[in-house]
Amino acid sequence: MFEVGKDIFKNGFTGGRGATPGRGRLRIVYMVFLSLFALFAIRTLYFGIQGTNQSRGTWGKGEWSATRADIVDRNGDILAKNIISGHIMLRPGHIKPAKRDAVAAVIHQAMPYEYSLSDALKLVNSSRRFIYLKKHASDKQREIVKKAKLQGLEVEDNQIRKYPRRRQFAHTVGFVGNENNGLEGAERTYDQYLRENKEPLYLSLDSRVQAVFYEQLAIAMQKYQAKGAMGMLMNSRTGEMIAMVSLPDFDPENIKADSVANRMFRPLRGVYEMGSIFKIFNTAMALENGITKEYPVTKPYQILDKNGRVAARISDIRSFKPPRPNLSVEEIMLHSCNVGSAQIALDLPDNAQKEFFHRIHMDEALKLDFGRTERTLMPIKWGPVERATVSFGHGISVTPMHLLLAVNAMTNGGIYIYPTLQKRSVGAVRGERVLSDEISAKLRSVMVRIAEETSGRKARVAGIEIGGKTATAEKRNADGSIDRKRNLTAFAGIFPANAPQYTILVILDEPHGTEESWGWRTAAWNAVPTTGKILDSILPLLFE
Repeated sequence: MFEVGKDIFKNGFTGGRGATPGRGRLRIVYMVFLSLFALFAIRTLYFGIQGTNQSRGTWGKGEWSATRADIVDRNGDILAKNIISGHIMLRPGHIKPAKRDAVAAVIHQAMPYEYSLSDALKLVNSSRRFIYLKKHASDKQREIVKKAKLQGLEVEDNQIRKYPRRRQFAHTVGFVGNENNGLEGAERTYDQYLRENKEPLYLSLDSRVQAVFYEQLAIAMQKYQAKGAMGMLMNSRTGEMIAMVSLPDFDPENIKADSVANRMFRPLRGVYEMGSIFKIFNTAMALENGITKEYPVTKPYQILDKNGRVAARISDIRSFKPPRPNLSVEEIMLHSCNVGSAQIALDLPDNAQKEFFHRIHMDEALKLDFGRTERTLMPIKWGPVERATVSFGHGISVTPMHLLLAVNAMTNGGIYIYPTLQKRSVGAVRGERVLSDEISAKLRSVMVRIAEETSGRKARVAGIEIGGKTATAEKRNADGSIDRKRNLTAFAGIFPANAPQYTILVILDEPHGTEESWGWRTAAWNAVPTTGKILDSILPLLFE
């Protein structure tokens, strides 16, 4: 552009051979043009700098940026985010008399379905000092009001927290209060970080895997008419929680829509007798103490008190048919035999169980980086009856999180790892040895056989070796008696079984029998097939 201007200035409009009559005027025009262009460039640069300075200045004040950091999953998918919203307010006493009709017209224009023109006029002429016309008004509604620039009709811009995945992450992500402060879940645990930082908070959770857990647990809960359902997946080596679902749930954007009881995060807050998964620990204790003998298992086992009277009678479910009269320690776990487990427990040294459960943190509330678990309910005394029943998961109540971490330690080579809800690298893992690698390998071998030969077969997935253990625990009535019509079923699994990378736990609370299960409501008929469906969907995501 400048070259064209110079050519005109130098040569005029006739080509420039000799002077032209308009040359002086062209010089003036050209100089004015250059001056205007320079002024335009300077003003553009000035406003650009001012805009940058304004953005920088308001960033710290929170006027144009989110006042709370985003929460995202391990892949960056948004789980919680602040968005700009606003309320439309009316202050009738501030409206000039001549502008009342105009204000009413704008109210009707912005919110035609909420306010007719006559309704708007009544509000404009009311004696009230302050009226919220619309909370969380849309962008279009707020823009109409702002453009009108009428005194007494105002927009109060604010920020609201949105949860795109809603119920899927209700317990793990949590929600905020009216002051944008975290009240539950990660919102509460990491509240300080979320308030003080602009960078997103990355969680260890995978929204794709979480969605699968949520869907399959919801289906299972409906299919088996269960009272509740839970599912967790943890990286065996890093302790990262990949999925955590607790049902029933709630809507974090409308917490009043669901019962307050639904907010209880059962994996951390629920305490249950977990049944036969405890046979993993009983077997580990037997192997540690060098027990190699076989036990008779064909009839109920009676425990006598010090006076020789029967204090307890241990039996197995009616469908239990041992392959032979005597079973080894590993076979007792394989066939989930209560009679054999009780005999093993009574052959253990005094205080062996108590010491072992202390070693794997079963006797304490766990202080995790995403919350605190309930304290477990341990036996008050460790007499013969208590020792026998604890061996198959009765008379001791723990949280699902306690169980998951203990199973993980038994199978990952013997290292107890605390879980985390934040992304973690393999090199950052710290744990404590609670079991030898050799015994851990033997437990894995038995768990593979359970998944291949006995109660865990419905969890098998083509292309990968699964190990697991089932549990069906009868629940207790308020008076402490056993209720044989209500139970809790569970499946704890590991995969790949030869070198576990993940530990999974699926629990159904009070499932019912179905026509498909011939009325049976044990874990093999509900928790196990539910786990199989989850695994079938998530394996391509975990090993892509």
